[in-house]
Amino acid sequence: MIQVREYALLTSVKSISPSMDVGIVSQATIDWIIELQKTWLKDSFAAQLQNKSTIKLGSYVGYLESPAGEAIEILPKFEQTELNQTELVHSRKLLVRMLLSNLNLKPREVGIAHLQLMDTPIHEWIIKQFLASLSLLVKRGLRFDYININEESRFIRGRLDLARQSRQPIDRATWFHISHDIFSPNRIENRLVKTALGYALKVTKEAENWRLANELNHYLSDIVIVKEPNRCLSQWKSGKLMNSYAAIKPWCELLLAKMNPNFQQGESKGISLLFPMESLFEGYVYKALRKQACKSTRLEAQRSSQYLVKHQPVGSANNQNFFQLRPDILLSGNFGVSVMDSKWKLLNTSQNSSKNKYGLSQSDFYQLFAYGHTYMSGQGHMMLIYPKYKKFKKPLPVFSFDDKLHLWIVPFDLDNEFLVGGDWLNHFPAFRDHCDDAQSA
Repeated sequence: MIQVREYALLTSVKSISPSMDVGIVSQATIDWIIELQKTWLKDSFAAQLQNKSTIKLGSYVGYLESPAGEAIEILPKFEQTELNQTELVHSRKLLVRMLLSNLNLKPREVGIAHLQLMDTPIHEWIIKQFLASLSLLVKRGLRFDYININEESRFIRGRLDLARQSRQPIDRATWFHISHDIFSPNRIENRLVKTALGYALKVTKEAENWRLANELNHYLSDIVIVKEPNRCLSQWKSGKLMNSYAAIKPWCELLLAKMNPNFQQGESKGISLLFPMESLFEGYVYKALRKQACKSTRLEAQRSSQYLVKHQPVGSANNQNFFQLRPDILLSGNFGVSVMDSKWKLLNTSQNSSKNKYGLSQSDFYQLFAYGHTYMSGQGHMMLIYPKYKKFKKPLPVFSFDDKLHLWIVPFDLDNEFLVGGDWLNHFPAFRDHCDDAQSA
């Protein structure tokens, strides 16, 4: 298996030395990823063609396996330097924690031992969690439901369809058109689970995963798969009667959405299980801060009530809102309102010149300036959150747009899941107690 990290180069040039930032693959795999980019990830950047033999990956992590059989694991980039084996395992564990956080699952629900070892590719680990949840569901018992059946039978049961029966030919007068209910396992939840199991059975190469998947597939043999599962996911019911399905639902959705072969074309299909790191980091930070904020504080994710400008189009009598503004986190309480935004990017505190600007992006500052004036009336304190690593361990001194509007750049500890304390705590009292406790620990 080829292991690389975000923004790595994949090339078919054999003379280049492989590393975590350069992966050597066949030209067939290069061509497949380019086609995958066109058909599946239509609105996002996952890979960019450098030349005919080289592509550059984007900020996506996960697992790819081309029809040629080449497996590529893409891990998060949380260090600028080359990773040793310990850091590589740590990178995979970090990705797993982010996935668990975004799926609203707790580590104990998937087995702490798997989190410690993490010696299998991320897609095999996901399949393992899905199969473990399905095995437990089968032991507890699947939910059945009454399904209406319309058929022609020699015996009458249920309701006789008089309209169709009146048109029955004489030579079939002994056959009856009936409608009746049967108690069947073919409810939509079970059909979606069976469909996801089929995907897992096709792509897994781990012996234990294949054995368990094959065993469960025989048990669910009477259940019919769904041809277009993503359209049916909204029909999944919740409630007390479906509590036993709560654990398997996120794994099922993950397999159906990410491993669905309908996204890929041709007879020889590969595996594509990719996640945008920016979104994973945003969800990871939000879930952590929601736990740490004091009870009187309200945190809202992706608030979208404000727009950048109002405009009255030509020929229209009414104003319209243009360019919706959606900060990652809106923090509100008795202290007022604050905007917090997270960015998956590695800053460097040693690059503190006016030219390098720590690696900060001017467009991000424009974005926060717009947030501050629309959501905070142009006054108060905002925060940009970046991952903590060796070259960015402490918050930067405050940036001021003017005398009233200020912006703090704060590192987020990925391992311990808290914001690194500093002078910014005086202006964000919602996190003061937790950060003080974390720093002293």
